[in-house]
Amino acid sequence: MKILTGKDIREADRYTMEHEPISSLDLMERASRSIARWMGENIGCETPLLFVVGKGNNGGDGLAVARMLSEEGYCCSVCGLFAPESMTDECRTNWERLPKDVERCTIDSLPLTEGTVVVDALLGTGVQGEVKEPVRSAIVKINSLKNRAVSIDMPSGMGTEFGNVERTMVRAWVTLTLEFPKLALLLPEAGDAAGRVVVLPIGLDPQYITENSSPYFYTERAEAQRLIEPRNRFAHKGMHGHALLICGSRGMVGAAVMATRAALRSGCGLVTTHLPESERMVVQVACPSAMVSCDPESVFSCVPKHLERYRVVGVGCGVGQDSRSVQAFRDLLASVTAGVRLVIDADALNILAAHPEYLHLVPPNTILTPHLGELKRLIGAWNGEEEKIGRVRALAARLQAYIVVKGANTMICTPGGRCMFNATGNPGMAKGGSGDVLTGYITGLLARGYDPCRAAVLGVYLHGLAGDKAAEKYGEEGMNASDMIDFLGIAQAETV
Repeated sequence: MKILTGKDIREADRYTMEHEPISSLDLMERASRSIARWMGENIGCETPLLFVVGKGNNGGDGLAVARMLSEEGYCCSVCGLFAPESMTDECRTNWERLPKDVERCTIDSLPLTEGTVVVDALLGTGVQGEVKEPVRSAIVKINSLKNRAVSIDMPSGMGTEFGNVERTMVRAWVTLTLEFPKLALLLPEAGDAAGRVVVLPIGLDPQYITENSSPYFYTERAEAQRLIEPRNRFAHKGMHGHALLICGSRGMVGAAVMATRAALRSGCGLVTTHLPESERMVVQVACPSAMVSCDPESVFSCVPKHLERYRVVGVGCGVGQDSRSVQAFRDLLASVTAGVRLVIDADALNILAAHPEYLHLVPPNTILTPHLGELKRLIGAWNGEEEKIGRVRALAARLQAYIVVKGANTMICTPGGRCMFNATGNPGMAKGGSGDVLTGYITGLLARGYDPCRAAVLGVYLHGLAGDKAAEKYGEEGMNASDMIDFLGIAQAETV
């Protein structure tokens, strides 16, 4: 799913109205019907609704939804911050269409009960700079309430892309964003204020969206589903690739176990794990389906022989940064041939950051999987999300590599500069070992035969979905990284 910028969203509205054709008021009605449908399915009719509306088309959406839900039996109240004569034509028309039983109120006399849901329809996507009065005070008022807030399209006050640090904005329980997510909803600058993000289709012209040149994309189930390759009925293990994982060191063998178990869930034919000989029994007992390659030292100290046997090498989980490992990693980079893919994670990324002279050895189409700390070591500190994304894109282009920036809505950046954000996952995954699971799984998908872009995007999506399933069973606090491995196969089976 493509993500458009605020300017292009407004152009998509205009293009749709001209080419469908449809009036602005009727397009608003269609969007509002989609919002009302979601609220009707997810908020009980016994729940009072308070709509706080501005003077623009976001306010018009809120007023139309209030009318629709009032007609369905909901108790709806409306707080309008502006006089009707200052509203846009569409907003004023929907103000005039409100049923008589919808109570009008002011921001100083809100009809609230403990269970009332506040619907934020103040600003939408048209924010430029800091919000002004009386909207700013209304946002502060909404945030001071203990009531849950549902924002229409965007939490009011949030800009659609960057520059949201220290902005005054609504902190929503749910954001019902229209047609596609807005970039700011997916970024750590302000994305937490959006709460749960739900994308609602409103029928904007698909040709305009397809032809738009935005570099930003969002991976939901439909996109992931298209990436999955069917398994040949007459397949044998030799057809689905051999993955090599270089993981673990003395005291860090758990990383090797989790990466190996995840690779075994990927569908690849064979998995071999290279680790210190002293630690091999742990992997052989925990992962009997995998083979073991033994390193004579207590750390990664030598490149396994016959690399040409493997379709992909995943390196870094728990290997440490001993001087022997630094040299072995350099030797690995120099040894990888054109037919072998590479996934670099964890300590291998830190070695790469500490030795930038190794960067030229990184083969094209390598996948790097840094968390934010590792990313900062690779590209340096950044000032804001726009600069961070720019630096990631520059590194991906320089290395001709795929960079998986782990976190909420994990971003995959391609060599050509596309940035694909992920829809799955939850805060319970922010625990030790989650990255080892992802590295093992992506390594296995590459061995299975997926190209680097598809392996990264699909691996991140299914890893996040497995995390969601683990959270459903154990809760976000109680789940751990190894729980996710058990759900990887189920996640893939349900996505097909």
